[in-house]
Amino acid sequence: MQVINSINELRAAVKDWRSFGERIAFVPTMGNLHAGHLKLVYAAKQDAQRVIVSIFVNPTQFGPGEDFAAYPRTEAEDRQKLLDADIDALFLPGEAEMYGENSQTVISVKGLSNLHCGAFRPGHFDGVATVVGKLFNLVQPDAAFFGQKDFQQLMIIRTMVNDLNFPVEIKSVATEREVDGLAMSSRNGYLIGEQRKTAAKLYQALCKARADVLMGNKSYATIENEALSFLQSAGFKPDYFNICNADDLQQADNKDVNLVILTAARLANTRLIDNIAFSKTRTGCCNY
Repeated sequence: MQVINSINELRAAVKDWRSFGERIAFVPTMGNLHAGHLKLVYAAKQDAQRVIVSIFVNPTQFGPGEDFAAYPRTEAEDRQKLLDADIDALFLPGEAEMYGENSQTVISVKGLSNLHCGAFRPGHFDGVATVVGKLFNLVQPDAAFFGQKDFQQLMIIRTMVNDLNFPVEIKSVATEREVDGLAMSSRNGYLIGEQRKTAAKLYQALCKARADVLMGNKSYATIENEALSFLQSAGFKPDYFNICNADDLQQADNKDVNLVILTAARLANTRLIDNIAFSKTRTGCCNY
């Protein structure tokens, strides 16, 4: 595994692989790697001859008062996990390498970026789109892999790629969950004691809401409000719990078939997000 810190070295490695006609897959991360990240890595290894993983805690996607300084940085452990996964290169740039001294350009995906998490974290998705766009420009992968846990982020990246004609396939991988259903996240490490048990109720609320949608005997507004009340009674401070059209993330109505339920909620100082996507033409239960 090559550990690459500079853009010039990254471009040289990519150029070398391209000269042999090799397909390149890319997994961008902010580190503190867990089984969900490694699931993306192994999917990438099935897709391409070469796999690049980046670790960069991107400052532009954190707002004032958010956890940029506290965000877990576990470089030594991450390197070992990626070495064990037998990837080809780890791109590990510093902030100066990624943004220079006076970076002024921002990529903003209008509309989608203002919904749901975007309403509570202004500028967050501009930071995400900008850094992912920069990384795509540097790595120039054939395919890039993202987890479905960040459903809104995934849609924003797909939209950016389509609008800006990036020659990269965006491939999504199902959310990796703990045995009690909690979506794996680097921020789960903030949870202490009983908070960890309580956190699993976020997914329980999603499963219950999906079952209610499929039963069809409650309005979507009622289902949302019941879920918000459940989360509040469990000790969460929910930002939102929204039943959406899975194709555009707008509020769903009864005519929509492909749905996604999105939620974000704080448990003490930890902000958790999760979602569940499904079709009204199919039934099934949550497995956890």
